[in-house]
Amino acid sequence: MGQPGLNRRQLLAGLGGLTVAGSLGFATLGTGADALASGADTRVRYWNLFSGGDGANMIAMLDAFRKEHPGIDVKDSTLQWGNPFYTKLAMAAAGNRAPELGVMHMGRVAGFSPGRLLDPWDEGLLAKYGVRKADYNPALWNRGVIDGKLYALPLDIHVQLCFYRKDVLKKAGLLGDDGRMIPVTSTDEWFDVLKKAKQVQKKGLQTIGLWTNDQNFQWWFFVAFYTQLGGQWFNDDNTEVLFDVDKATQVLEFFRKHVTDGYVIPGAPTGEQFINGAPFTWEGNWSVPVFSGAKLDYGATPLPPVFGKQATHAESHAFVLPHQSGRGGATNEAAHELAAYVATHAQQWAAGGHIPAYTPTLSTAAYKKLTPQNEYASAMDHQATEPKVWFAGSTGVLAQDLGPVVVSSTMGSAKPAAVAQTMKSHLTKLLASKNPMDGKTAAQGGAVA
Repeated sequence: MGQPGLNRRQLLAGLGGLTVAGSLGFATLGTGADALASGADTRVRYWNLFSGGDGANMIAMLDAFRKEHPGIDVKDSTLQWGNPFYTKLAMAAAGNRAPELGVMHMGRVAGFSPGRLLDPWDEGLLAKYGVRKADYNPALWNRGVIDGKLYALPLDIHVQLCFYRKDVLKKAGLLGDDGRMIPVTSTDEWFDVLKKAKQVQKKGLQTIGLWTNDQNFQWWFFVAFYTQLGGQWFNDDNTEVLFDVDKATQVLEFFRKHVTDGYVIPGAPTGEQFINGAPFTWEGNWSVPVFSGAKLDYGATPLPPVFGKQATHAESHAFVLPHQSGRGGATNEAAHELAAYVATHAQQWAAGGHIPAYTPTLSTAAYKKLTPQNEYASAMDHQATEPKVWFAGSTGVLAQDLGPVVVSSTMGSAKPAAVAQTMKSHLTKLLASKNPMDGKTAAQGGAVA
């Protein structure tokens, strides 16, 4: 790959001793010594982090693949979501114990030492099995490109949405002729909508759930609205912080106003309140199965463009090839075939609320019938994503550092303007810090499409 490999001892030291080799559970995840399924001649070990409804949907897709491809034995293993998953995947790749196929959040790819801990995809092989760059949103595809090579094949985007109760909004006169929430294009319009909804909602409930004391959600919402304002993070070379404290202050004041004007009950269970009749909640699209299962009359739209530009926070699950020193041959081709199959047969995945990355799926009659998915599919074209640096991504250092600071402003323990300055200070320190995976700063990491 052009770079010296990382061994498990070096990686463990770089990660600060977050875990020990004995806790990684390699034996339970499969080492390739177990027998092939009857009739199969190729094995693909596949690690993922999908549980709950996502896990059930993924299993259904894998079972469909197994039925159509009896010659490929898929050994799937589900690991704990979050940093434990990434630590195990990194250690396996460094120790030459990696599976043939894995899943990552796209935002974590730049920090995962592509070329050392990840192998690039063979775009020719992907094309052989029906996956081509032309069938993807260009911005999403390019997020997986590092130093000119594709290291992450997008499966979906998952976005933050504005869920709304149609029964409540109808009483407030906030539904259009199409049965959807009326458009909102400014902060004044948005707070007018909240005011009207509050007048007709059930007493004892909040008007909107904002996850006010959750660092992840507050960070995701900040990324969305800061992007709406055209806010930047760093220059192209990742050597200078371009964070705009004035724009950040506008966003933080916007969040805080929801609390001070009484539209939010801090700490209230957002999903439960929505199910019980609260007019609005901002949640990830993974809540779609929950709300649909509760038989609610509801809709879901991308976060309102209150600062003029459409942008809603988006992350992506993506297939990756964990580094193997001897990658190639039938098992590598089978990994490409499996990833391509799941990506191009994502109708089942869409049922869980995710927007399929493979765009031909979005134009099918079956997808167009999915509600409320068909209402927010446009989010594919206005994704607000974290900067492409090693410390970004789901459960990454950036969210851990800045998320609690955003919460402090929303909850009122710190002033928005002061918090914006603190955020810029954090970004300055992070930009100068080194990735524990390879000892490089963002400017040295080559994370450029």
